[in-house]
Amino acid sequence: MSIPADLKYTASHEWVKLNADGTVTVGITEHAQDLLGDMVFVETPVVGRTLTAGEECAVVESVKAASDVYAPIAGEVVAANAEVEASPEKINQDAHAAWMFTLKPANVADLDGLLDAAAYQALVESEAH
Repeated sequence: MSIPADLKYTASHEWVKLNADGTVTVGITEHAQDLLGDMVFVETPVVGRTLTAGEECAVVESVKAASDVYAPIAGEVVAANAEVEASPEKINQDAHAAWMFTLKPANVADLDGLLDAAAYQALVESEAH
């Protein structure tokens, strides 16, 4: 399982990438898509929506289950990935490339509260037992 070191993670299995322009890109982790199986539907948040940390903001559905996606930090949605909505299987092909939405953080320091790769790896291993 791939857990890229340059990303941050949430306990609810979202990955977060800080971009050069100060925005953050969000998707679901490879572990999450492994658990869910073949994706059949993705709904991303509307551009312009203001999110609070932990708020349900998107949905992924697989042949096995539907799951909410949560905002990792507070901010405004500045982009949504229409490509992943049109082709949900892109998440199965490469979960870390198939981003769902981009946020302009209310406070970029909130990223410090997220998990690094080692902490996320430990979380995944603890859930497996």
